[in-house]
Order: sequence, then structure tokens, then C-alpha cells
Amino acid sequence: VQLQASGGGLVQAGDSLRLSCAASGGYFNNYGMAWFRQAPGKEREFVAVIRWGTGSTAYADSVKGRFIISRDRAKNTVHLQMNSLKPEDTAVYYCAARSPWRVGGMWASDEYHFWGQGTLVTVSS
Repeated sequence: VQLQASGGGLVQAGDSLRLSCAASGGYFNNYGMAWFRQAPGKEREFVAVIRWGTGSTAYADSVKGRFIISRDRAKNTVHLQMNSLKPEDTAVYYCAARSPWRVGGMWASDEYHFWGQGTLVTVSS
């Protein structure tokens, strides 16, 4: 399985940005696809996850109501729509995948087997 993240950039506080993660090399129906982020000097943290087969989602409290994770099954792509961005959202964002889907541990980075290369999001104040 290969994951290719894209869409990062420099934006101002309050702006929106959409990240994409193109997935290939697998059959993803029973996968969980997630976004994590890592800010300078901090540990990698969970942002959001989507169950590929059903589209059910879960979010970190810090982004709930501002970020939306979705998937395009025809294009094998996962998106992260980020709205009302804040300077504290500045980080390298990584997409990740694991199989089979399960609720337990979905926020734990070491539960994910496959990772994309990361894309940098910088939010200026």
C-alpha cells in the first residue's frame, strides 16, 4: 500500500485548505484511513479517521467542527477539509492507513501500518 499526501501550504488564520491522500496498491474496503499531524517539538497526534467501507468518521476534539474527513471511492483518495484554520494547526500532516478496521486504537499512530510522506501546513496569525 502506498499513500501520497498533498495540498499543504501557507495560509492565514481563518482560511481553509484541503489536503488529499491518494492511496494505491490495496483493496481498501476494510481499512481505516486517518490523518495525523506533528508540530515542531511535539509528538505526532491524531486528527481524524474515516472507515473506508461505511464512511463513518471520528475527530480529535481540537478539530471537531472545523475539519471534515471524507473519501472518494472512485479515486481511492481521502480528503481533509480544514476550515477556520488557527496558528496552532501548523504542522506536518500525515495520512495513514490500517487494516482491518476496528474502533480500538484508532487514534494511536503505532496502530497504523502504512504512512504517506507528510505535507506541511503553516497558518500565520
